[in-house]
Amino acid sequence: MAKELYIIRHGETELNRLGIVQGRGVNADLNDTGIAQAAAFFNKYNSVKFDKVYTSSLVRTHQTVKGFIDLGLPWEQLDDLDELAWGEWEGKPNTEEAREAFRAVVREWQLGNYDAKFGGGESPNEVAARMAKAITHIKNQSNENIVLICMHGRAMRLILCQLLNKPFSDMEEFPHSNTTLYRLQYDEEKFTLLDSNNISHLEQL
Repeated sequence: MAKELYIIRHGETELNRLGIVQGRGVNADLNDTGIAQAAAFFNKYNSVKFDKVYTSSLVRTHQTVKGFIDLGLPWEQLDDLDELAWGEWEGKPNTEEAREAFRAVVREWQLGNYDAKFGGGESPNEVAARMAKAITHIKNQSNENIVLICMHGRAMRLILCQLLNKPFSDMEEFPHSNTTLYRLQYDEEKFTLLDSNNISHLEQL
């Protein structure tokens, strides 16, 4: 059965604003900008007949789609949609050392080393393994035709590569501004990208 997925990143947190890596281990709230972004997304898309809302287990995704949840839409948290764990660098100040460490691990991923990770963190392969379970779960819900999924920047890049059969080395092709929208259609055989990096709802902010 065909499905349409609306996949968005959560709204801005204060750590986002400061350029500090959050990851799976930092459960930050939206800041005022993030709340405004979430409201703008809701105002544009609340007429879509979503059958289900999925979020990660982290509160910034819950807050981003709160408007839809408050409408009474069915909502399910899947911790397999959580952000990649950055381990030892999560929540650390945005220093040049931190930025260079981040750039170095991303270079490894671009070179095809999908097992590269920080101490205490997760690799793309490890995140993909858990997200594959979330994808299977969502695909198997036969009564859910139009689905809203709120998740996280790096995890979103990885899940888009999975859904579109791209190597993880291509993940940088998917920009991930706060509340950006990617829309995909599933026809029981493959996913097709219908809309990419749509932030038109933010034009009035």
